Amino acid sequence: MSRIERRFAKLKDENRAAFVSFVMAGDPKPDLFGKLLKGLPGAGVDVIEVGMPFTDPMADGPAIQLAGQRALAAGQTLGTTLAAVADFRKGDDETPIVLMGYYNPIFNHGVEAFLTDAKEAGVDGLIVVDLPPEEDTELCIPAREAGLDFIRLATPTTDEKRLPTVLKNTSGFVYYVSITGITGAGSADTTAVDDAIKRIKAETDLPVVVGFGVKTPEQGAELARVADGVVVGSAIIDMIAGKLDRKGGAKVGLVKNVTAFVKSLADAVHSARQ
Repeated sequence: MSRIERRFAKLKDENRAAFVSFVMAGDPKPDLFGKLLKGLPGAGVDVIEVGMPFTDPMADGPAIQLAGQRALAAGQTLGTTLAAVADFRKGDDETPIVLMGYYNPIFNHGVEAFLTDAKEAGVDGLIVVDLPPEEDTELCIPAREAGLDFIRLATPTTDEKRLPTVLKNTSGFVYYVSITGITGAGSADTTAVDDAIKRIKAETDLPVVVGFGVKTPEQGAELARVADGVVVGSAIIDMIAGKLDRKGGAKVGLVKNVTAFVKSLADAVHSARQ
């Protein structure tokens, strides 16, 4: 079993939803990002999504766009992102890490080289939002063959005709986008999400996690009662941004404060079914 499969199997046995956090690689600075990454499992994070900074993040709202810009300005590259994952793996061989982003940096790195480097670094899965199923031979199938899960997004506009195509080569889990629009916009409707999850689960045995529009522990707990996992990204990125001074420097206690906020989210998600 992969790390992702083991983690979701363990949580299922415990009747708990997974708490999945998103952080942008290199934000706000590479050294602080490394410390934050290592602090997430202790704060209760079950799966870590690491954003790959990119100059044109079309699916992301202002918070994550700015995080990517901060990271790029600080010198973050795909290579240093993989190095950060490898460094994380020296102390944690259990927490799944999923790289999330866009195809351009991977294409520039070279698909074969990227998959080799990602696997060696300890990456478990990929979410590449601008590669549709029609382009599965480009990255999805090679990733699966290299032993990396390829996680696909389903949305409120993914109808019954489209859903089987989306799910065909998906592995690890299905990421359900709970709102129409960009990250950080709006809030999820639990009833609508519940209906969507039932529709997805009729077509696959994979876990279904819900993201986009989850900002508070209360929202996370509500969704954790119907989903296999809950993703929080923009709210964490906003917390990081709020701990920077006017020059972009980190205020004292940034990592401590951010991980405390993450723990409040994780605790709410984990206790939702108890």
